[in-house]
Amino acid sequence: MSTLKDLLTADMRNALKARDELTTSTLRMALAAIGNAEVAGKAKRELSDDEVLSVLTKEAKKRREAATAFADAGRVEQAEKERAEGEVLDRYLPKQLSDEDLAELVRGALATGGFEGKAQLGPAMKASQAAVAGRAEGGRVAAEVRRQLDA
Repeated sequence: MSTLKDLLTADMRNALKARDELTTSTLRMALAAIGNAEVAGKAKRELSDDEVLSVLTKEAKKRREAATAFADAGRVEQAEKERAEGEVLDRYLPKQLSDEDLAELVRGALATGGFEGKAQLGPAMKASQAAVAGRAEGGRVAAEVRRQLDA
């Protein structure tokens, strides 16, 4: 079992004992998503910490998107609940890069690979994503790569 999954399980148990309903339900949901990822494919397997982090990132993104959708529909209470769940998940994710740090990493990745022009967007994205290493959402990275390739 991965250490991050162990941490999530331990924190869920502590939240359950403390009667923290939000944290308990959020971590249960995250552990269920991890379990689903483990049984996806031909055979059940244990996920590495990086794979668990990837699942948590996807779940946090779902919460942000749902909060936006609920807020746009005027369902304020549900939007707040989704934001709160996202905050619980954010505790386990790496700190997100600032716009300046992201721009610098992308600039370095583009310079190292010698990428110029929109024709090289795919390889430039791959190099940039590797440099960012999950510390920024794909949409932010893509926007920055496009911006720098256009310049």
